Amino acid sequence: MVNIIWACMAMIGIIYAMFNGTMEQVNNALFESAGEAVTLSIGLISILVFWLGIMNIAEKAGILKVLTSIFKPIVIRLFPEIPKDHPTLGYILSNITANLFGLGNAATPMGIKAMEQMKQLSGTDKASRSMITFLALNTSSLTIIPTTVIAIRMQHHSASPTEIVGTTILATICSTIGAICVDRLFYKMNKSKYGGD
Repeated sequence: MVNIIWACMAMIGIIYAMFNGTMEQVNNALFESAGEAVTLSIGLISILVFWLGIMNIAEKAGILKVLTSIFKPIVIRLFPEIPKDHPTLGYILSNITANLFGLGNAATPMGIKAMEQMKQLSGTDKASRSMITFLALNTSSLTIIPTTVIAIRMQHHSASPTEIVGTTILATICSTIGAICVDRLFYKMNKSKYGGD
């Protein structure tokens, strides 16, 4: 549906430019935007590769294991349906850790594996309580170091590209607490209304 809306907006803009006599400006904007997109993508790749390398070093140094052990008690309480030694918790913890460092591309495969494992645990095609909680957590923009945003700010020559880290942490805390509260509220409402999940 979103693709159809964007396609309609683009077509309306082009048709308007044809009747308004501004097709030359539209063409110039298209080529300039394409060039900027390529430049921005190359800059983003270098930053993402850097942070993926940092993550790899952190993993080999055992820092990720420490982070995992810190977050494990919280994750066990958030996902009571999942057995404590189940591999799903490992995928969830890896996803959360990657998201905290702003590495959405690295977090996605772990998130997909976690969802697959949770689906196997539930044994149905219906979204389980754990799947909904996991989706709420991922939607809450769980990030401490927003590497992609920092990279974009660096590309546009920001005087201090990392100054957003403080506000990002504050926004993450608020959005994550909000997501968990809403998730638990709807779970309690659903439980009292239907007598269970």
